[in-house]
Amino acid sequence: MADIAQSTSARRDWTGWVKTPWTVSVVLLIAVAVLDPGNVREVVGFALAALAHTARYILFAVLLLAYLKATGAEVLVARAFEGRETRMILLAALFGGLAPFCSCEVIPFIAGLLALGAPLSAVMAFWLSSPLIDPPTLLITAGALGWPFAIGKAVAAVGLGLFGGFAIRALKGHGAFAAPLKVYKPSGCCGGTKVEDPKPHWAFWQEEPRRAVFKAEFVSNGLFLLKWLALAYVLEALLVNYVPADLIAQAVGGEGVVPIAVAALVGMPAYLNSYVAPPLLAGLMEQGMSAGAAMAFMVAGAISSIPAMAAVWSLVKPQVFFTYLGLGIAGAIVSGILFQMV
Repeated sequence: MADIAQSTSARRDWTGWVKTPWTVSVVLLIAVAVLDPGNVREVVGFALAALAHTARYILFAVLLLAYLKATGAEVLVARAFEGRETRMILLAALFGGLAPFCSCEVIPFIAGLLALGAPLSAVMAFWLSSPLIDPPTLLITAGALGWPFAIGKAVAAVGLGLFGGFAIRALKGHGAFAAPLKVYKPSGCCGGTKVEDPKPHWAFWQEEPRRAVFKAEFVSNGLFLLKWLALAYVLEALLVNYVPADLIAQAVGGEGVVPIAVAALVGMPAYLNSYVAPPLLAGLMEQGMSAGAAMAFMVAGAISSIPAMAAVWSLVKPQVFFTYLGLGIAGAIVSGILFQMV
């Protein structure tokens, strides 16, 4: 019986290891090496470069979260959100347009905010608006598509953030999203060392228990984010190399509401970041793609590309994940229709 139990445990450990994001990433890269060996260096290089670029955001977010947990400052963060949900939704939607994060880079900050107990409504407002626009993207969009399109995208970003934030708030009023996080939890919530003190201790390194909390938080949260974002960027590299974005976008030409809706649905899984999209869409609009379809395609792609969805799925429960996608697609379609009308 003991042998059987050990065999079962070993089998579970093996299958659990196979299902990890690390293993999936390695298997995908091995498949590229076998099926297309001449392109493996480019795929790996793209994924590593993207991950290295995001690493600074991951490091900052993980250090900040670990520091807040070790000092006990999450108590102050939680208090800052009490009774101010409407204001936080407004500020999150506005500030999201200033944050230079794509849909994958924003994940570490969203994870930290949710882990610290920030309202999902305010987090969702920032989550939806942040990947859409930032100062560099605004200038690039204006240069390729004109200032009306750039301003329209900025307005869409803020509007979508507000729409998502207040929609989540309304749904929460009916008992939804009580516990949005899936497995991303600070180590103290998983049985690790936790400091119980209502008063923050900013110089946490002076106390051994707080140093232990900092180390545990840094390691567990850092590894969690790293493994899922590594998989996200491997998927992104495969999309860039094997699914031409222009072929996807060319399927959504024409006028009317239907092409706008199709553009949002096609743009949802496509890789088309905010720096590549404007020049490509400018050429497609010259070939007959409507301005509304271009706006819907750009908005949907920025919010819910496959790399972003992989990271989001790892972070929150299915109910929140599908709500995020639904808000993103609906917002993209509405943005396209309104921009077409204007």
